[in-house]
Parts: sequence; C-alpha cells; structure tokens
Amino acid sequence: MTTMTEASVREFKMPDVGEGLTEAEILKWYVQPGDTVTDGQVVCEVETAKAAVELPIPYDGVVRDLHFPEGTTVDVGTAIISVDVGGGSAAPAPSAAQPAAAQPAAAAPAEEPKAVGSGRQPVLVGYGVATSSTRRRPRKGPEVPVQQASTAIQTELNGHAPTAPEPAPAAAQAAPAGPDRPLAKPPVRKLAKDLGVDLTTVVPTGPDGIITREDVHAAVAAAVPPAPEPSVASAPAAVPASHDTARETRIPVKGVRKATAAAMVGSAFTAPHVTEFVTVDVTRTMKLVEELKADKEFAGLRVNPLLLIAKALLVAIRRNPDVNASWDEAAQEIVVKHYVNLGIAAATPRGLIVPNIKDAHAKTLPQLAESLGELVSTARDGKTSPAAMQGGTVTITNVGVFGVDTGTPILNPGESAILAVGAIKPQPWVHKGKVKPRQVTTLALSFDHRLVDGELGSKVLADVAAILEQPKRLITWA
Repeated sequence: MTTMTEASVREFKMPDVGEGLTEAEILKWYVQPGDTVTDGQVVCEVETAKAAVELPIPYDGVVRDLHFPEGTTVDVGTAIISVDVGGGSAAPAPSAAQPAAAQPAAAAPAEEPKAVGSGRQPVLVGYGVATSSTRRRPRKGPEVPVQQASTAIQTELNGHAPTAPEPAPAAAQAAPAGPDRPLAKPPVRKLAKDLGVDLTTVVPTGPDGIITREDVHAAVAAAVPPAPEPSVASAPAAVPASHDTARETRIPVKGVRKATAAAMVGSAFTAPHVTEFVTVDVTRTMKLVEELKADKEFAGLRVNPLLLIAKALLVAIRRNPDVNASWDEAAQEIVVKHYVNLGIAAATPRGLIVPNIKDAHAKTLPQLAESLGELVSTARDGKTSPAAMQGGTVTITNVGVFGVDTGTPILNPGESAILAVGAIKPQPWVHKGKVKPRQVTTLALSFDHRLVDGELGSKVLADVAAILEQPKRLITWA
C-alpha cells in the first residue's frame, strides 16, 4: 500500500464567493474521504450572506479529509478539505465531517477543528479574508451517532434505556456510514436545520418516503421529554407560558435573511424615503399581454404583466435618466448610471433576494422576457449567484401576487428608486364618460429624496402609469 506524504496533500480553503464576505456555512458535502475528484468537480455547497453556492475543487486527486461537518460556519481562507494529489491510495483519516460511529472504536476524540494558517490567504474573488477564528453554528448539544441519539430519546421517554446491542467489530465500526441521504425538499431541510433536527432520525410519512414539515415538527415534539409529575411540596401550580417550548419557535437569523435585515435597516435609516402613489387603468396592457402570448416571437417565453411593467419602467428611466443614480457618501457626489441593471425582488426559502438583469435597457421585449424567466426560475431553485445580486440600479417589487393593493417599499441599498406593483383586479372606472368595470392597479414609487426630488419622482411614476394605460407609448416614446 502506498503511503501518502504530506507534500502530496493539498488543502482547499474556503474562498470568498462574494465581494468582501468573511464566512460561509457548509450546507452539504458531495464527496467523502477516499473519493476521487477531478479539477472543476463540485465538492460541496455553501451558503453565504448573499446566496447558496456550489464550490468546485481546483485540482485532481483523492479526498483525504473533510475538516468540517455540514452545518458549520467557516471563515474565508480556512482549509475545508484535504486532497492527495500525488496518486496515493491510503485509507482516509477519520474526518470531522463523518459521524462518530464511522471512526475507529479505539480512536481518541478528535480535537475541535482549527483555522489553517494565519494572516491573509489567497481567495478566488473579493477583498481578502477574515483573521478571526472559525465559528460553529449553535447546536442543541454534542453530536452523537444516530443510534445513540435514538437511545437517548427513548431513555428520556420511557425512563430506562433499551437493551444495548452487541458491539460491532472494529473493522465494521471504522467503515463510513452507508445509508442513503433522507429524502426531503429544500424548505423542509432548512426547517430541520433551524430546529436542530437530524433528518436521519425522522420517520417519513410523505409519498415515496419523503420527509414533510409535519414529520419534522413531530420529531421535535417527540424529543421533548414529558414534564415530571408535580410534587405537592415544591412544584408550582402551573408552568409559565414563556417556558412552554411547544408554544413558540426560534429561528436563527443568519445567511441571506441576516444580510437582508441589516441592509434594509441601513437603507431605511440612511436614505430619506419618499413614496408616491398612482392608480391606473391597465385594461389595454392586459389585452396586450394576451396578444403577445399568441405571438410566435414569444413562443416558449413567459409573458405576463410584469414584463410590460418592467419595459414601461425602462422607458420612463430613459426619459428621466437622473432617477437612475446612486449617492456616494464618501465623495459627496451623485453618480448617474448610463445603464440599467433592473432588480426584481424575489421571495425564496432562504429569504428575500433581489437579483438583477444586467443591461436591461438594451434588451428587446423578447430578450427581456427571456431574462425575466431565467431570473425567476433560478431564484426559485435557490441557485442565484452572488454576482447576479450585485450592481443593481433600480428595482421592481410585485406585491400584487399576494393580493396586496400597494405598499411603501424600502430602497435596495445603493439604488435611488424602487417601484411596487399592486394587485391587478376589476374595479368600477370612469371610461369614455361611463362607469365600467376595468382592470385597475396601484403603483407606488419610493425614491431617495437626497438625489430625486418630488418633480423627478413624479415624472417617472406618471410616465410608467401613462405607458400602462396606453401601451402603444412603448413604441411612440421608444
């Protein structure tokens, strides 16, 4: 058997997959010690404050060790996986990412993983790495093998431990765990992770053995030991409601949700917001949507009111270019952008994100429809890249899909305007001197009053409304 030398081992460090991000959480490992990897192969999925990203390995070799288990938050620049690039084939060392049952019975407990090296480390992109120590996400308790966890729960519920099985031979204990990964959809996996539930211990009730949200909640309830019988001498009359864990759920604020919260607070208390509203008859726009759906130029493309609203906003920006700007606090300058990166707010299982369509101003209507379709499908799949959420200049948020009439949207940081679109529904409307049912919606435009005054903001909103009322202006004003 060939022995691996330290010189042949390469350490792959956590890269900065965004701009200036300092840490990322390991969501899933796609490889295990002993697996062969090739240059460019995806080895794990991580979540940053901006998005979930798959990481490719930059060289060929055999995986020697995974330094951190799934669910660990790791600083940028810290080694996360060791790969033997010298062609050796020794048995892999026990990994921190493997369950305790997969390690040799005689092995001493592994030490807590530590950051590799010190100072600045090379990264793929961004501004550098953090020098703080690696932090673990909060856990309910120490990691134990699935079998031990099951035994502990049964002991709490029944008051005694079940009969212990005979210990397996050392060789069998050293082998990696072999069961298949439990079947569950991404939102259910996130729920389980937030509640500290190991999906391998959950009994699935969904079709084809899929774990449902109800299964996760049932596992949480089963893990809570029953309250002891109150003592006449010492027990209180009742347990305060604040101590009843079944009455509330605590969700850690991290990742995309944490970044969004910080950005919204910063935007709300930095930029002086002004919001204006207009209610408009969009009956002709809705008719045009139906006509475009039947047009062969839009075959295979998703055509909906949002497409024409986006195009209307782009035309309004071309007519009023000063609204497409940002405020440079350090230089005390207003930066007018001669391009439009159109952001579309999207609700995802990981929280609200705002990916943007690069150079949307230069796209034809079919090209804009294609870009919108790709943006929405990528966001729903949780595959939006950090680059897709950077550099936006103006945003649209469609609250109408929730049946909401309107709102006062908060600016995306670094932008000067955001358009909220309300629900489109039939309402009585005066049309050609008579009251008729028409398709009506309410638009709300929030803008940064430091660089967009009331006149400019009103002109932009009025232009969008005029185009949606008479969509032929998309041609006459283009």
